[in-house]
Amino acid sequence: MECFITQPVHEAAIAFLNSHGIATRYASNPDMQTVTREIGSADAVITRDLGLDRQAILAAPNLKIISCHGAGTNRIDVTTAYERSILVTNTPGANSQSVAELTVGLILASARNICQADHAVRQGNWDFRYSAQGIELHGKTLGLIGFGTIAQKVATIASKGLGMRCIAWSPSVPAAVFTKHGVEQSHNLEELLKNADVVSIHRSGKTTDKPIIEASTLALMRSHAILVNVGRGFAVDSADLAQALEDGQLHGAALDVLQQEPPPRDAPLLRAPSLIVTPHLGGTTQEALQRLALICAHQVWDVLTGKKPEHLVLAH
Repeated sequence: MECFITQPVHEAAIAFLNSHGIATRYASNPDMQTVTREIGSADAVITRDLGLDRQAILAAPNLKIISCHGAGTNRIDVTTAYERSILVTNTPGANSQSVAELTVGLILASARNICQADHAVRQGNWDFRYSAQGIELHGKTLGLIGFGTIAQKVATIASKGLGMRCIAWSPSVPAAVFTKHGVEQSHNLEELLKNADVVSIHRSGKTTDKPIIEASTLALMRSHAILVNVGRGFAVDSADLAQALEDGQLHGAALDVLQQEPPPRDAPLLRAPSLIVTPHLGGTTQEALQRLALICAHQVWDVLTGKKPEHLVLAH
């Protein structure tokens, strides 16, 4: 039995698979063309944010399971997988604490201009402190778009640790969940955007979905507001955000996910002021990476030995 892995995973997963008689093999390059060429006779695939498209799935005649190293399976062609009786699994919640902590870190970094300050000192501009114009978060309103596990953890840190008021918009979440976490429920996106000092996106969806944040919704936000996205890159229109930052519509923005990953080197967004960008590393702590990889490895082992794995993803 063989497991093909599209991108690096924690060594604990490799050790588990190998000790259970499952050989492991990495793609020589983490792109779909290479994966399609090299997937070959693999019985299982573990993939991270690269996903697995139709061509790659069709190129693997022995494939029985695609295990997603994360919660979002929007880059996996689940329909094609199930047409071929291939199971798809994911790892919901396994990296939620790490993603929540990065979210709060990005909020703090944007509010206090930490990246700009670091750059200024390295350039010999110690006087940057006189023009930094930071924002104190205590007493400010955090607006959460989506209120799943990660957003709930962010709300707890922000309210209990920073003294922020938290509001959230998530139509599919029962009112009792908001009450349990002490978070006010916004009944529409527009209301949230108008009332939040910090907007953080945690809503799931499909890559074909229309961006939640684009020119018209950016126009509703407060002029001193901060936009943070650690959820899905397609939720924010990159060109519209770049223009809003150029025009000084926001205090700043911090993104861990983008519409196109990696972005073109000449992307206008990368030249926008008051922007922090990180390379989709929300769940990349040692603790989360080990949890994610081991869950994937156990799912692969279960399927290849005829057992039902946890966290099956249903066909769209």
